[in-house]
Amino acid sequence: MKAQQHDGDFCQFESMEWGWRAAFRLLTRTYYHKYRLYNIRDIIHKWAPTTENNTRAYIDHVAQLSGIGALECLGNPSEQPLRWIAVAAAMAIHENGTTAIDPMPMLQGWNLSQNNL
Repeated sequence: MKAQQHDGDFCQFESMEWGWRAAFRLLTRTYYHKYRLYNIRDIIHKWAPTTENNTRAYIDHVAQLSGIGALECLGNPSEQPLRWIAVAAAMAIHENGTTAIDPMPMLQGWNLSQNNL
């Protein structure tokens, strides 16, 4: 997988599957396993710091869209994959302002993120 760079601030990917893979790896491997961030509030504080975002509104929106409380433990990603997928989808909706997310690339990205590539 080769990332295309047109914007120095953000990594851009050849396909949605690889973009989702990167997001899921960051959320599950780095945020969950490395930083021990187990709920929406803590994840969003890291992902979208208050110096750059209305973090409180972001947290509330992701919690509302995912149906998971902001302080509710998401569980281990390998045991609770749907909760992590729901949070990532809600974050994407919040970031992009649409509910029109194609589920197939998202699910393929999840599968790619769980492999040791």
